[in-house]
Order: sequence, then C-alpha cells, then structure tokens
Amino acid sequence: MALSTLDVVLPVHNEGATIGRTLEEFHRVVALRHAQPIRFVVCEDGSTDDTVAVLLALAGRLPIELLSTPERKGYSRAVIDGFRAAESDWIGFIDSDGQCDPEDLPRLLAATADADLVVGFRNPRSDAAVRLLMSAAFRGVYRLLFDVPLRDPSCPYLLIRRPALAAILAGNVGILKQGFWWEFMARAVAAHLRIKEVPVCHRPRAGGRTQVYRPTKVPRIAAEHLLGLLTLKRELSRR
Repeated sequence: MALSTLDVVLPVHNEGATIGRTLEEFHRVVALRHAQPIRFVVCEDGSTDDTVAVLLALAGRLPIELLSTPERKGYSRAVIDGFRAAESDWIGFIDSDGQCDPEDLPRLLAATADADLVVGFRNPRSDAAVRLLMSAAFRGVYRLLFDVPLRDPSCPYLLIRRPALAAILAGNVGILKQGFWWEFMARAVAAHLRIKEVPVCHRPRAGGRTQVYRPTKVPRIAAEHLLGLLTLKRELSRR
C-alpha cells in the first residue's frame, strides 16, 4: 500500500555513533528503493554526545523534523512529543539504535487495510540476556493485569492511524517511564483498536549500549514498572 508522505517518529538520546546510519538506511530502502516518501520526526532527548551535530548535518539532505531539548525528558515523554508533532494520516515508529530493519516497513504498510494499528513481533529477539529476563518476568505480571493478546507487546516498530493514536494520547499516557510500549498496547486494546501483528527482523544494536536497561538500574526500574502497572490498571478499569 503506497501512502503520501509517512511521518516516522523516533526518539534519540546519545546515539551519535549510530543515528546517521539508521536514518540514511531507512531513507535509502524505504524512500528510494520502495518509493514510499517518509519524513523523520526525530525527538532528540538531551544528548550529551555529538548526536545533535550529526542530526543537524543530516537535516541538510534528509527529510528531518528535529525536536531537540537540552534537558533529558526520558523515553516516554520523547515518544509522546514526537507523536504529537507527527502530521501524516498513518504514523510510523522505530527505535534509533539500528535494531529495526527498514525492509520490514513496506510489509507493515501492506497490512494496514482494515487495521488501526499494525505492530511487529520480533522473532527471534536480539537483546542482552538481562533485558530478555526482565521482559519475561514483566510479561508474567502484565498478563495477570491486562488482556492484551499480542505476541510482543513491547515491540517498538509499528504503524498507527492518526485517529487511533489520538484515542490513546487522550489518556494519562506516560505512566510507565521505561515500559512505554507495554502501556501503549494496553491502552490500544482498551480503546478497541483493530490490531494486526507482522513478524519483523530484530537486529543487534548498531553500536553502543542501551541507555535505559543497565544492570544497576534494574531494581529501580522493576519497582517503578510494578507501581506503574497498578496505576494503569486503575485508570483503564474506570473507563
């Protein structure tokens, strides 16, 4: 399915070594090879490396809408700000670390008929062992609280219709500071969106290391996630 220009949102924090490669590859594969015009809505989130300089240089030759702040807002707030700035009828999302394969975006687009949300599921998932262990444990608690029949509720590779996105953003979004996609999918199901899943390739990080799931942060993140899940459950139960 060919669309008019598709806005693709991605948050960026200290990805100076990889963000150029990610944007250039997506533009080359999606816009040039598959003839699907795209615009990158880049939410730069208080980077302390050369990320901003790299993005400013790229903006001269790639279609980039740069939202940049000197202070760190965090992943969830950066994603939300990017979504609010997007203007296309369908809105895409990818992470900035090179793990999303641009060849999968046309496959997601091909599944948009009769859907409000098309989301990938990673098989296999190329993450560190500690990240996989955390995700598995979190999934167990998540399934007890929410009836979300998705194989991979935290996959950061998706397309969503603008009205469907507006329905999700109408809530108190951002309760889970690091578990944004778990919250997003629970809200999508609660809003009765028509959801399709498409298998996607999940590649190793293009470089560097995760900015969120460091081993020293795991206990705090786990506690915040549990509290956030209970808060989200209360909100959605009142609807």
